Amino acid sequence: MPGTATTRTETTRTETAGTETAPAATARAVAARTPVTVEEVVGRLREIAAALPLADGVAVFNRLYLTVTEAVRDRLAGGYFADPPAMAELDSVFAGRYLLAVAADADGQEPPACWRPLFALRAHPGVHPLQFALAGMNAHIQHDLPLAVVDLCRRRGCEPADVEPDYHRINGVLAEVESVVREQLLPGPELPQCAEPLTHLLGAWSVEAAREGAWSAVQALWELRRLPAAARAFTAALDGSVGLLGHALLLPLVPHDGYDARTGEHADAPGTAAAARLPETRSRTAGGRSDGPPAGSTPERASAGTDPGDQAQLECSGLPSA
Repeated sequence: MPGTATTRTETTRTETAGTETAPAATARAVAARTPVTVEEVVGRLREIAAALPLADGVAVFNRLYLTVTEAVRDRLAGGYFADPPAMAELDSVFAGRYLLAVAADADGQEPPACWRPLFALRAHPGVHPLQFALAGMNAHIQHDLPLAVVDLCRRRGCEPADVEPDYHRINGVLAEVESVVREQLLPGPELPQCAEPLTHLLGAWSVEAAREGAWSAVQALWELRRLPAAARAFTAALDGSVGLLGHALLLPLVPHDGYDARTGEHADAPGTAAAARLPETRSRTAGGRSDGPPAGSTPERASAGTDPGDQAQLECSGLPSA
């Protein structure tokens, strides 16, 4: 169940000489507080973004989630939703589950099973940023969202059918954001080794299908609300199955020697997160031009002696090479 955590292997934590790093401490403090308003959710996501390395897999999803949340917030006024207060409350309850996962990981504990693949592989150099975005959406939509809708209905004393029209209206918002994200994160023709597998992933997983599946889970959970044991079993099965799909979405495009996916560590540099060594992923503009890294960043570049395997890894990570 979300919010329940068991201590995980200490080597997966980002620590130095037993002292928690500032970004980890900041992320934990930010995530631990329960949001009340949509503006508070937006502020919390911005704080987490500021506390994490730009290339970190969780940071990639966090930026996407921030964009979606801002888009939903902007439509709470103006008549887009039939019940804006209910959608605002759902937004906060929904975000709270992601924030619990962030807090658990920052505290050295395991997040729910649906989130573990993203947190475990967040620094893997063979995983493309688009994969991180998909894995985060997979966990948050297919697991957290149905639980959040059921929580909302219990809190407001309503039925899922009462919020269903607005639930589906959010699909329009997500479709707009998804098109922008695809443009920004998909590699251009200059990165052919990554384009085909990423296109396959996008064809196999979609936000619309995920949200339809989540609504089916809402209906099942609502029918099981008077059968606590059955509801817990359903929720646990949902958590595990979504986690398995998350692992598949994060299959590294380029194998990296010395990387242990179980611990998130590199054999050649124990205890060092790969994300700390990676620059921000370059994004492509609507016209197809690749933008360079933001001002103030200092991306590493491949040396003239980079072997073909390492060069392929750089290309599929969306990173600049020499």
